[in-house]
Amino acid sequence: MKRQTTIAKSVEMVGIGLHKGVPVHLRLEPLESNSGIVFFRSDAGVSIPLTPSNVVDTKMATVIGKDGVVISTIEHMLSAIYAYGIDNIRVVVNADEVPVMDGSSMSFCMLLDEAGIRELESPKKIMRIKQEVTVQEGDKYVKLSPSEDLSYDFTIKFSHPAIDKQSYVLKFTKENYKKEIARARTFGFVHEVQYLRSKGLALGGSLENAVVLDDKKVLNPEGLRFSDEFVRHKILDAIGDMSLIGMNFIGNYEAFAGSHDLNHKLTLELLKDPANYEIVELVTAESEELVKAYA
Repeated sequence: MKRQTTIAKSVEMVGIGLHKGVPVHLRLEPLESNSGIVFFRSDAGVSIPLTPSNVVDTKMATVIGKDGVVISTIEHMLSAIYAYGIDNIRVVVNADEVPVMDGSSMSFCMLLDEAGIRELESPKKIMRIKQEVTVQEGDKYVKLSPSEDLSYDFTIKFSHPAIDKQSYVLKFTKENYKKEIARARTFGFVHEVQYLRSKGLALGGSLENAVVLDDKKVLNPEGLRFSDEFVRHKILDAIGDMSLIGMNFIGNYEAFAGSHDLNHKLTLELLKDPANYEIVELVTAESEELVKAYA
């Protein structure tokens, strides 16, 4: 039997929030079986379980909220938690966003490595995609389809000389994620940053925590970490966004010009019809195949 997991001990870090630009204290704590992922705003005393129904905004990041209290930019950290196959964890922050760190999920991977992973008593549950689910807006789409393993197939197209068209397929395992995806940073354009700052957003954004482009080139003096860092980061985001399903899944995720908003709509569309999926408890020998991705 494959069991549910949590972290072995509490760990913490401090980093800058991308939008407000203030230091945020983040603490990860173990939880018992069947608790799922729960966020807690320690400054407001409000718990927000990670469910699609608690998503309140998807414009610039994935934002969850409850009783007027929100937590923003959760997707990079969730991406790492999901990649590590962690089922139950409490995320405590003392502000309205998760720290952005270097704009990738590598810091969160390192934090989880420090915490370690502990097995719990209950069997692990995985969602198996049973039939194709698609959300399309114009030429942009995101799609889930049945598969015997888990893969992310993403294509982006920007009319910018440093990006243009990029495609990447991640055959998902924890090791592949750490090697190919975790270091890819979020990116933005100078003209967008100026606009966002006029609205009181992106105040913490800098060349330390994002790839920034002007009309022609990448402005970061160290350049890119991968020649196709942009599309790899989109996969990082998608993994975090899809974690709102509430468990690891087996299937193929495919996107053209996908976004936080389309990913959120995809989770809602998937969960709307129970014929789209089945939930498998990993208690039998046959289920061992399903768990290889999260080993």
